[in-house]
Amino acid sequence: MSNITKQQKKFRDQIENLENSLLQSNDSRVAKGNSDMFPLKHYFVEGLYIREMFIKKNSFIIGKIHKQDHVWFLLKGKLLIITENNEKEIEAPFFSTSLAGTKKVGHALEDCVFINIHPNVSNKKDINEVEKNIVVKNYNDYNKFLISNNKNKLKN
Repeated sequence: MSNITKQQKKFRDQIENLENSLLQSNDSRVAKGNSDMFPLKHYFVEGLYIREMFIKKNSFIIGKIHKQDHVWFLLKGKLLIITENNEKEIEAPFFSTSLAGTKKVGHALEDCVFINIHPNVSNKKDINEVEKNIVVKNYNDYNKFLISNNKNKLKN
């Protein structure tokens, strides 16, 4: 496992517990994936997958853990982003990068349009297949991915 602080570990555990509770909930106010509450649009160009999400004001979102660094944009709105390392209020137009292994919690302070851009070297267009290449379900899976990836690098 990577070297993380006790505070980071606590955040990771708390956010995963919250996410698991919400995913198991039957509450109609909890959206899971693409929904009327958080409609997604998917775009594909050679080598890239682009995901556009509409986030309604006063909504909360819990992001996925990405395997690679990636680029993201806030095209519209104002969003409070919380990670294990900091909390930041951002306002569109805004651009940033996200490091691999980062999990974000967002609170939409206004209606937002959020875009992620990911590598898609296989050029697949099946979202489930693309997601297998770019995200993991939890930090345990992320650590397994890191170990496997390092072993594969050593073989080359």
